Amino acid sequence: MATVEESLAEIRRGAAEILVESELIEKLETGRPLRIKAGFDPTAPDLHLGHTVLLNKLKQFQDLGHEILFLIGDFTGMIGDPTGKNVTRKPLTEEQVQENAKSYQEQVFKILDPAKTKVVFNSHWMGKMTSADMIRLASNHTVARMLERDDFDKRYKGGQPIAIHEFLYPLIQGYDSVELNADVELGGTDQKFNLLMGRELQKSYGKPQQSILTMPILEGLDGVQKMSKSLNNYIGISDSPKDIFGKIMSISDDLMWRYIDLLSFRTTAEIEQWRTEVAAGQNPIGIKKTFAQELVARFHSEEDAVQARDGFENQFKKGKLPDDIEEVTLTVGSEGLAIANILKEAGLTASTSDAYRMIKQGAVKIDSIKTDDRNLVVMAGNEHIIQVGKRKFAKVSTV
Repeated sequence: MATVEESLAEIRRGAAEILVESELIEKLETGRPLRIKAGFDPTAPDLHLGHTVLLNKLKQFQDLGHEILFLIGDFTGMIGDPTGKNVTRKPLTEEQVQENAKSYQEQVFKILDPAKTKVVFNSHWMGKMTSADMIRLASNHTVARMLERDDFDKRYKGGQPIAIHEFLYPLIQGYDSVELNADVELGGTDQKFNLLMGRELQKSYGKPQQSILTMPILEGLDGVQKMSKSLNNYIGISDSPKDIFGKIMSISDDLMWRYIDLLSFRTTAEIEQWRTEVAAGQNPIGIKKTFAQELVARFHSEEDAVQARDGFENQFKKGKLPDDIEEVTLTVGSEGLAIANILKEAGLTASTSDAYRMIKQGAVKIDSIKTDDRNLVVMAGNEHIIQVGKRKFAKVSTV
């Protein structure tokens, strides 16, 4: 086991907030392995890098010698967490939840050690709860307190419907901590209300209160919106080695540091050295390649990572692209510029309608990756090799 000071340094790394840190220190000082809980609703079958921010922190706890409770919310998944949503979410069927849960288990062990991870399903206790038990659980909280949650508050004030079953979600997530005797619960910053519910219910049921650790929400490839499959700004951990590597290489140099801080397993000292080198004038592309290779190796293999890097360098450094690619700098402003306008302004298409047509035909590639997203917005601070058809190329820098 690491010392308390060493553990705290690792736990704090990349974290948004620790509540209550003094209580966490007391738990660490006992010297016993802590029970670290994180819940995942199997509402989608595939995980992306945004999900791995939390998984990486679980691995750090695991490496420090603590017990990981990977909770699959198969019961709560049929409710659907309304966090961040301005409309009532449609619950999943039991069949959808079970299929997605199976996929989750296959993917999370690309990061966590299966021999040291306890996978639990909250249907095991919630499925046995009677209606009377549920009423007793609901009596621990008030409607007024529920409406303090930001998304509920906005919907209530905006006259948008809130279904009664949605109030049950944070109660059940909190009760999971009661059943599991969690010492620490992890979640995204958007989960803070639900995580605090766990502390309150543990107290109500006469149990020690869990500490809470929240992690930042990872932006997608656009550097603006939360990483999401629906926004097509994601990197899936089941993506091919080539796609993972290429997508990492496509992010802006500023966003690269955000990804490294939240996703890399490199030491803090190594990352600080990288920052120093870039500040001294070193081109960050080498660092970006090393980071991309690290991620490919994590989700595939070292061999796949080397091949992905070689393939990228062969394409961009060994003459497979024209030597005379025109370099174009475009001013896109704080809101960015739509891809169709980028293509037109870079001289790759005659008009935006022509650009949309080429995108629809699958003739547009950004950094060797084909895109069919006509709503893609390119933000300032990026540099991309954009190809239209077989012969039109441009190296586009955005400011």
